[in-house]
Amino acid sequence: MFRGMDEVDRASLRQAYGSAEDVPGLLRGLGSTDPAERQTALDGMYHALHHPDDGIRESTLACVPFLLVLAGREDVRDRAEVVEFLVGIGDVAGARGDRAAEVRGTLRAHADVFVRLTGDRDAAVRRVVPGALVRYVDQPARVLALLRERITVERDDRVLLALAESLGEFARRLRPAEPHTAEAIRLLTDLSGPPHDPGLRLAALGQLAQCAPDLLPADLVPTVVRLLRDRSGRRLRKARPDDAPGPDTLAVRLRRLRPSDEEGSRLLRTLHSALGSRVADRVSLLCGQLTSPDPLDRCNGVWMSAGLFRERRVRHDGPVALIGNQLGAEEDRLHDAAVTVLLELSELAAPAADHLHALVTYRPELRVRHAERGAPALGGPLKALAGTGDGRATPVLAEVLAGPVVPHDLALAVPHLGRAAEPLVPALRRRLARVPLDASDTCERAVPLLSALAALGDVASVPAMLRLLRGMPDGLRRRGTVTEAAVHALGAFGGSASEAVPDLRGLLESDCAVAAADALWSITGDAGAVLPVLLRALTDTSTAGSGGRRRAAAVLGRLGPVARQALPGLRDLADRGDARARATAVCAVWRMTGQPERFLPVLRSVWREHPRTRATIAACVSVLGPAGAPLHDLLRAELASPLRHRTGAGGNGIREDLALLRVCGQALAGAGQQ
Repeated sequence: MFRGMDEVDRASLRQAYGSAEDVPGLLRGLGSTDPAERQTALDGMYHALHHPDDGIRESTLACVPFLLVLAGREDVRDRAEVVEFLVGIGDVAGARGDRAAEVRGTLRAHADVFVRLTGDRDAAVRRVVPGALVRYVDQPARVLALLRERITVERDDRVLLALAESLGEFARRLRPAEPHTAEAIRLLTDLSGPPHDPGLRLAALGQLAQCAPDLLPADLVPTVVRLLRDRSGRRLRKARPDDAPGPDTLAVRLRRLRPSDEEGSRLLRTLHSALGSRVADRVSLLCGQLTSPDPLDRCNGVWMSAGLFRERRVRHDGPVALIGNQLGAEEDRLHDAAVTVLLELSELAAPAADHLHALVTYRPELRVRHAERGAPALGGPLKALAGTGDGRATPVLAEVLAGPVVPHDLALAVPHLGRAAEPLVPALRRRLARVPLDASDTCERAVPLLSALAALGDVASVPAMLRLLRGMPDGLRRRGTVTEAAVHALGAFGGSASEAVPDLRGLLESDCAVAAADALWSITGDAGAVLPVLLRALTDTSTAGSGGRRRAAAVLGRLGPVARQALPGLRDLADRGDARARATAVCAVWRMTGQPERFLPVLRSVWREHPRTRATIAACVSVLGPAGAPLHDLLRAELASPLRHRTGAGGNGIREDLALLRVCGQALAGAGQQ
């Protein structure tokens, strides 16, 4: 099976993480009779050869012939995983250079291996082979004939789904006018109707939505919801083991958060993706999923709601209220999914606030999460309730603060409540005053409290903040992080924190000099004391990147015209820095001079190409008032856009987007433009 493999000088070849000397052993492991050895070998192959960010290595190309041999041997177990691995290699190879072309060429030259496997006795093999046919068999007529034949004779539901998906992929890879494309679409249209299985019909509709949306039924959403429920009913009639709750470990929590109905999740994800900007249809489909009798359908609906909200600024009340309905579910997986998504939605989770409040009121054990390892954390439902800004979270947080176990991250929930959190201030202040100065968790305990008390404007906490600045020993873990957080908090109090001035002056030569200068300016308004520090930081190119220069530029912008001597350095940063530094420097120049000079094209460019800069630019325009008119069109376009400005930002993306929209609205209102 592996004749010639040891003749390859693999030590001189490279895999994704170094020498490829271990690859022969991995290949032999794939042919082992021991399941554990096969799985270890497969994991090793993915680690060594299947690396999307690193392209195709020589060792990948050298292994393809041996992998093809393994795929074609009936006595090899887990051949489906080998074929899937080959398909994945081809996908990685699809967009990369000469070596990638060689991999694709090798797979096409041996495509008969995949043709022979279309009727394999192993359904798992038959399920992954259609993807290989579409990618590596060069004759479209032959591919179409093979797919049509398999659809006619296949009896395994999951293989039929794979065949429908491959028909869609086949149609998308060809030009629309080709006759083979029309035939593939005709087959999909046939599969999307009765008498076919509901799951197969859903798969076909998803593929049609991507390659022939004009052929979708007019009542698409009701049809899909009906098929989904029919499919669920059939699945529920089949026995399936319930998930054991297990201990509260990270691995168990992550497993509970994954959709247990992977096949149904994929079918509906395909439809949502294909519907794209048809937001009303997508929301209606989500509502259908979230009201399904099947908790797994509802779980998939929860996750897909999150995907829509991350991508688009949509009317959300209906789906969010339905997500709130899942909080009472007996299934941990569904409950955990709902909590996780509501946490991410921040203030958009308000339609679920009643459910969240009921949960933390009647199930106090959910207020604090005790993990198997690590410190206790604030429970997700209470954190989500606070994130909506609902004042009903305040008395519950007060009970937690008075209890025997207080999570360090509780204070992170407080700023979302605004003035409604004021009753918590005395307890938070007392906790800050009791934070040990030399403990291993001083940073974790102090920083959230500093941020919360600053956000609530509690000037009475200044002595506790100064205690931290003056008392932490050198060498304390993350001492600089605590110092900077305390400095920012003191600066937020302005002139009310005047007793901190000597301490801040003492920090002007430290690693947090820029933060200290910023706070000192906020408290004293003494430009002469802080300008030398900021000018030095602005021109300091000794550190990697331009982060330090960007922070100095931001503070100089707040100083305004009194810092005009910084203009040469700011103009240099505007020409040479990274995108965020350039945006910050241009905004500082504009605030100092009252005009954008020659830099408007820079701001327009970074706004368009680097969405992370939009908050900085919008805040600058807001401060400028009517003088910010040259960029008001960008702010109006942002407010009108249906897409979030950072659609792939993950956990904080929605919160950041909502903050950007607020700033844009305030800027235009302040300039009389709304």
